[in-house]
Amino acid sequence: MTLMKLLTASLLGAAVLTPAAPAHADTWPSRTVTFLVAFTPGTTSDVIARRLAHDLSEKLGKSFIVENKGGAGGNIGATAVARSSPDGYTILFATTGQAATNKLMYKNIEYDPQRDFAPVVLIGKAPVIVTARPDAPFSSIKELIAYSKANPTKVTSAYPGNGTLGHITGELLNRTAGISISAAQYKGAAAMLPDLMGSHIDMAMDSATPYLGPVKAGKIKALAIASATRWSMLPDVPTVAESGIPGFEASVWYALLAPAKVPAEVVTKLNAATNAWLQEPATKEFLANVGAQPAGGTPDDLKVFTQSEIDKWGPIIKDANINF
Repeated sequence: MTLMKLLTASLLGAAVLTPAAPAHADTWPSRTVTFLVAFTPGTTSDVIARRLAHDLSEKLGKSFIVENKGGAGGNIGATAVARSSPDGYTILFATTGQAATNKLMYKNIEYDPQRDFAPVVLIGKAPVIVTARPDAPFSSIKELIAYSKANPTKVTSAYPGNGTLGHITGELLNRTAGISISAAQYKGAAAMLPDLMGSHIDMAMDSATPYLGPVKAGKIKALAIASATRWSMLPDVPTVAESGIPGFEASVWYALLAPAKVPAEVVTKLNAATNAWLQEPATKEFLANVGAQPAGGTPDDLKVFTQSEIDKWGPIIKDANINF
């Protein structure tokens, strides 16, 4: 047998004896990927998830779709993903609640976000805006604090539901500023805005986007944005930190979480694709228009950030006795 024939026979033998490498991670995605949004269609998380799904479908050559499964503050959808196959084809498009704070409020939660999910990437943050009625006797955070201290329990703020980011932001402001703003629970911005514009309620704290138009029209006052930096849509409105409370930040944030035992290669590929998407000018413009600021980073960055949010909000939620 010639040398060439020997080499050929050896290679063929090796091919027969060597087991095939698993294809699910190396070829991901090879079929449709579902982003599960734990809220109804039309919410900010749903809108962002659909844009990301559309763009990743084009970039990665396989379909990414959105499925909505709302209920129990997002816990129903999150539980479904936690129990799904860890193959990278069902991903939770999470908000702050499912990723961090729900475990601090719900007594019978059926998953633990840090145990049952693998962090993929922090997508962005939608800051809470602190607003006031048009004729309020204060126009800044400093003036609000001074007025509240001079008139204990007189100021009442609207929140979009018990345990929402708007609500716990108000509790954080009470704690850090040493004031006592009373809570009035509403069913979202659509109910809050008419009472705020009509001066039937003193303040409102909520995700910023619904308040943009009324602020620009002078129908309500914007006291501050509770983000690390100013919001590009309202560049003249200072942050709470700039207004005298250093380090104050409160945002609804969005992240991709996969079932805990998902292959590492899937996390790496999805993280890279999403980070690239977040760097695109069109993405930054889109996120600004829906009231969000792009984030990004590594899975470990998201893990550390999630723990910091749990550490921050845990004492606030406990002291305010927020539970379900």
